[in-house]
Amino acid sequence: MGEKIRGKLLVIGGAEDKEGPCLILRRFLQLAGGDKATVAIVTTATKQPHEVAEKYSHLFLRLGILKVVHLNISDRPAAHSPQMIDNLARVSGIFLTGGDQLRLTSILGGTPVGGAIHTALRQGTVLAGTSAGAAAMTDIMIVSGREESAPKRSSVRLAPGLGFLEEVVVDQHFAERGRIGRLLAVVAQNPYILGLGLDEDTAVECDPAGFFTVIGSGACTVVDGLTINYSNVSASSIGEPLALTQVTLHVLPAGYSFDLESRKPQWIKEEN
Repeated sequence: MGEKIRGKLLVIGGAEDKEGPCLILRRFLQLAGGDKATVAIVTTATKQPHEVAEKYSHLFLRLGILKVVHLNISDRPAAHSPQMIDNLARVSGIFLTGGDQLRLTSILGGTPVGGAIHTALRQGTVLAGTSAGAAAMTDIMIVSGREESAPKRSSVRLAPGLGFLEEVVVDQHFAERGRIGRLLAVVAQNPYILGLGLDEDTAVECDPAGFFTVIGSGACTVVDGLTINYSNVSASSIGEPLALTQVTLHVLPAGYSFDLESRKPQWIKEEN
């Protein structure tokens, strides 16, 4: 499954630390080249692009990188801009901010800028996305769904994502918003898709070799539907709780990794 990861990715569950050690953001900048990094902030997902870009620009510069550029791609014509494409070719890191993942995919999907991000990844640029930016990085994404609810057939709405990470779906702000039910509903409908629930201030660093490593203060919940031996998802009524048996679930804090091909966790850090 290594080819399913389209480059070096950092998928962030939202609300990453911006005032303390900033472990996740520092890791992004380290992957992008450290003090020689140049970063493009893509604010397409948010309706407050200048405020969000200013916040991250000041933060990244304070953390010691060389240069930050704001790509305010607010509509599809802007996503065809040669200047935007040129900027993407000149940076070592791309950061997708939070906001609305459907806004992000509907503006960038199928455009030259969307293609330029894929090209940049193939050439070694690091791509990070937080909150909505994280949700949109997969080939199938969660658009909306009921929170703090038992898994139900009608509890979640899906749409195509940007396709940087395939056969995986990401749900962000996971523990904080009680989203286990809707992630189970996704996996019940698509058992081959691996569900990743990312807590706030938590990220998975995805390696093209086919595995990810968890960093940050929370955990990554992995829901694997391949082991399901019974589901009533096709027979249940709209709004009726689903029956699922033998779902595999892993909860992985920082320092643990997961092999996407074997679908097995890897314990790379000894417990204290």
